[in-house]
Amino acid sequence: MSLMELEVERQSNPVDMIEYVAANNDWSFERSGDDEIAMTVEGKWADYHVSFSWMEEFEALHLGCAFDVKVPEQRVNEVTKLLAAINGQVLMGHFDLWRQEDVIIFRQSLLLAGGAEPTNRQVEVLLASALDTCEAYYQAFQFVIWSGMEANRAMEAVLFETVGEA
Repeated sequence: MSLMELEVERQSNPVDMIEYVAANNDWSFERSGDDEIAMTVEGKWADYHVSFSWMEEFEALHLGCAFDVKVPEQRVNEVTKLLAAINGQVLMGHFDLWRQEDVIIFRQSLLLAGGAEPTNRQVEVLLASALDTCEAYYQAFQFVIWSGMEANRAMEAVLFETVGEA
């Protein structure tokens, strides 16, 4: 028997924990099925559309975080360069260009193999990490898509840190 054939009975659906955390934080959410929940979270730069999906076959809780930035066809190549540059900096998760809708999406998963159950702290950190990452690079996408900036210059602009207050 291979390791992948080992069946473990799960005590609860991991999406139930997401719903619990969302309710405790007074976040509005929509449960579209047993294995999926969606919510909109307000950020500094944009409203982020967040969905959590339980992927039974991988025993993983998948988070997708999209923002309303359509990528025009003429900017796809430069956005692809920016995605590569950003993903080289990001420790957890990754950005992707979802071509069906031409939008930027951040993806991250929490592996729950062997029947592990997510804790509310894990869920909060997963969401906070995704939102922090989206906030950190949102302007770079704006610079490339709307200002016509090259990917490397957009990265320099968002990674530039100021010291002190004006």
